Amino acid sequence: MITKDKRHICKHAKHITTVILGMLALTFASCLTSTTSAGSVGANRGQLMLVSEEAMEQSARESYAQVLAEAKAAGTLNTNAATTNRVRNIANRLIKQVGVFRSDALSWDWQVNVITDDTVNSWCMPGGKIVVYTGIINALNLTDGELAAVMGHEISHALREHSREQASQDALTNVGIFAIAQIAGLGDLGTTALALASQYTISLPFSRSHETEADHLGTELMARAGYDPYEAVNIWKKMSKLSGSSVPEIMSTHPSHETRINDLQSIAAKVYPLYQAADKA
Repeated sequence: MITKDKRHICKHAKHITTVILGMLALTFASCLTSTTSAGSVGANRGQLMLVSEEAMEQSARESYAQVLAEAKAAGTLNTNAATTNRVRNIANRLIKQVGVFRSDALSWDWQVNVITDDTVNSWCMPGGKIVVYTGIINALNLTDGELAAVMGHEISHALREHSREQASQDALTNVGIFAIAQIAGLGDLGTTALALASQYTISLPFSRSHETEADHLGTELMARAGYDPYEAVNIWKKMSKLSGSSVPEIMSTHPSHETRINDLQSIAAKVYPLYQAADKA
């Protein structure tokens, strides 16, 4: 039989739980921020950031230096001057446009390097640390516009701080909501992320939503930099042919090639006037 005292305790416990959940909801809501302005593609979704920006950038500096040191030791760092200059020139045109999304990014310590490797990939760590592998240039026979689309996409991951957001989401899952709430002001979980920039930029795939956001921002960046945005569509047509039979979308963290192509065609049409008005020099 439930006594009056027990009913009182249960009621009191429910009240405390409700108050705690309410406080947590308000606390997490206060952590939502958008790392970028909307631009023409509407890139201002709210993001939960528990890991500090400083921690991710410190990790990126250390991880990037290690990647470059290993490539230099292997004799694969910037081995072709023409290719390195081509990549850096395209990157510089894109970087000049990042202020439309976030003005602070104009003063980042941007670094752009090319590694001779068959890997069909490119990435940009937090704070603007870029690597392009020759594998993606050669395998897809990239034009300058297509290369701009690739780098614009990777730069956009950094602008939106997708690595930091993903690390924050994992910290929330792994540490536990109540444990995090006990840390003053949710605490600075950045100390747990000192070795995560490489993991969250190179090793782990971004989510579908992150990939789509990077497609959108990257296409706007290239258009503003004077590259035809429809060349972003060409990338995924080529990628589709390269990969042969595509993985079903439901089984992939990335949008399917067909979905991506259709979406990019729509975005390219939206930002095409920016390309028409851009300096093509």
